[in-house]
Amino acid sequence: MSDLSLRRVAYFVAVAEELSFGRAAERLHVTQPVLSRQIALLERELGVPLFERSSRGTALSDTGRELLSDAEAMLQSALAFQRRGRQAARGAQRLVVGFMPGLLATPILQGLRAAYPDLEVSTVRTSWDDQVETILDGRVDLGLVRLPVPSRGLMIRPLFAERRLAVLPRSHPLAEQPAIDIDALAELELLQSPDAVPEWRDARRRRGLVVSTEAHYPHDVEVKLEQVALGLGVAFLPASTAAYYTRPDVVAREVAGLGSSEVGVAWAAHRRTETLMRAIQLAHALRTSLTTERVLDETTRPR
Repeated sequence: MSDLSLRRVAYFVAVAEELSFGRAAERLHVTQPVLSRQIALLERELGVPLFERSSRGTALSDTGRELLSDAEAMLQSALAFQRRGRQAARGAQRLVVGFMPGLLATPILQGLRAAYPDLEVSTVRTSWDDQVETILDGRVDLGLVRLPVPSRGLMIRPLFAERRLAVLPRSHPLAEQPAIDIDALAELELLQSPDAVPEWRDARRRRGLVVSTEAHYPHDVEVKLEQVALGLGVAFLPASTAAYYTRPDVVAREVAGLGSSEVGVAWAAHRRTETLMRAIQLAHALRTSLTTERVLDETTRPR
């Protein structure tokens, strides 16, 4: 088999995401005949059909579905290779730590600067949607992540667990209570996936209430809090995230029967540089100092 063209692999991923040769061609800024020809060449190189084409539209074949994650990983690895090549060309040693809201990367960076004065260190704020992607594509060398995350292509080590809190409008009757049972929150709409809060889902089912699996949930914490403040539902956040996003019109309360949030470090499985290993050691040594969680008097106590 000839060497695979990364461009053709990128074309395959684009068509797989759009499930339309027309939309994918527009996104890639190529003509549809060119895109169709490149996909056909890729299928010939692989010896398998990647798509099923019919009058009803375009769909991934069974093989295409199986190969899609491999293709995405290949493109991310290539992008990481490019980034690190450019970095090496500049002659600068650099390490980037990614962090989710509420998690502090500063202690790791301070330890690295003390151990390697010439090392350029920086941070990238990540989200639920990209905390893994930024590691795989090379934007981040070490990520402070909220578990669980997909493990493919990564090394993951747990660090610590922290409590989770329910975030409610300050005017809500339950906001007067210092701690709330999970069953008391079952009648409120959930502003995140039920899979992320199985305790709420189970409580709702115990009360014979429907659990929607097709709703669209806001991904950004800021948007969730806006919806909480409007009285549209409840959100459950790690305590450090609730502290990070303190605002006067919402409150965070302890919840009986709610599990903890797990925090870990993650890095690309194939990477093992001296500075990266040192950063991992620092993360394990510091553990809970990596969270902004405090005694959340203003956040968790009724007023």
